[in-house]
Amino acid sequence: MIERELTERMRRWLRQFPAVGLLGPRQCGKSTLAQVLLRAFPDSVYLDLERPSDLARLRDPEAWFVAHAGRLVCLDEIHRAPELFPVLRGVLDAGGQPGQVLLLGSASPELLRQTSETLAGRIGYLELTPFLLTEIAGRSAATAMRRHWERGGFPRSFLAADEEESRDWREAFVQTFLERDLPQMGAGIPAGLARRFWQMCAHLHGELWNGSKVAGSLGVTHPTARGYLDRLAQTYMLRVLPPWAANLKKRLVKTPKVYVRDSGLLHTLLGIETLVDLLGHPAHGGSWEGYVLEQVAGVRPAGWELAFYRTSAGAECDLVLHRGRRRVAIECKASSAPQVARGFWESLKELRPERAWVVAPVAEAYPLGDGVEVAPLPGVLAAVAALK
Repeated sequence: MIERELTERMRRWLRQFPAVGLLGPRQCGKSTLAQVLLRAFPDSVYLDLERPSDLARLRDPEAWFVAHAGRLVCLDEIHRAPELFPVLRGVLDAGGQPGQVLLLGSASPELLRQTSETLAGRIGYLELTPFLLTEIAGRSAATAMRRHWERGGFPRSFLAADEEESRDWREAFVQTFLERDLPQMGAGIPAGLARRFWQMCAHLHGELWNGSKVAGSLGVTHPTARGYLDRLAQTYMLRVLPPWAANLKKRLVKTPKVYVRDSGLLHTLLGIETLVDLLGHPAHGGSWEGYVLEQVAGVRPAGWELAFYRTSAGAECDLVLHRGRRRVAIECKASSAPQVARGFWESLKELRPERAWVVAPVAEAYPLGDGVEVAPLPGVLAAVAALK
């Protein structure tokens, strides 16, 4: 059993909110984490709404909740029963105490709309990602990171017995997500078209979003392509990273960048089968950048936002963490002997961050000059997690 970093925060939120929503991609470990948490509530009830027998228990939901009043109820795959949300509002208001309901699901547009309309002020949301590097770092650090980067963080992919089993799982996940999960979430994208779109985003990984080019290649309109992007972002398959837009007298790039969130799925979509293949692939640097981004995103404290920085004059920084006037700059380099371009140094003059790192696969940190440090990813994650 791998301890998830979100566990203690979930325990705390169940003591604060009438309802807690645990959102994340399919197969990332939400049900497993919920079962661990429910052990602390001996009278708790768990229902998997994809199971017909469990769903049948809620034919009369009001009567069912009355019969289970005072017990923590966990509803898994809640997006399968959106009609329950009006009932849940009454249940939560009648109970009046925290820790009444734990909802598990993917952030489909329907799920978010229903909860925002009916459970506002009653629910707190937490996001569970696939395994983070910090969660599996008890193993040999360097070996764990290479494996994690190559296979991604989905438990069954990362923990597979061998590389072939991991690749088979990821390919099956992609197919199942496109043919079954995405339609169930109301995305309205044909499976074949969705796969082409997802693969195009994999080839655009780490680059600026070019909606016109994508739309033209797919034979759809620009708004339709943007709608596809939003759907895959809402279901945690893609990350749309916004540009940093502070009030500087600079001509800033305003187009977001697009990333496939899980590095293992990225490699599957690109047909990269082994770490050796990855090291020689044109997407090598972009894959590392996206991998670093997701690990940083997973450990950043609440209140710290993510962006990238780029100006028309060529100043550029891969990742900016910002909170109010505070800024931290991160540049990603997949080389063990990283060199940074002039644009990065220019970005530091304009951003004036309190910390700046070049994250690379190196064994130890060392100074690069002007307050910049080349550092291994685990060390940077520890520093980011410690930000106040």
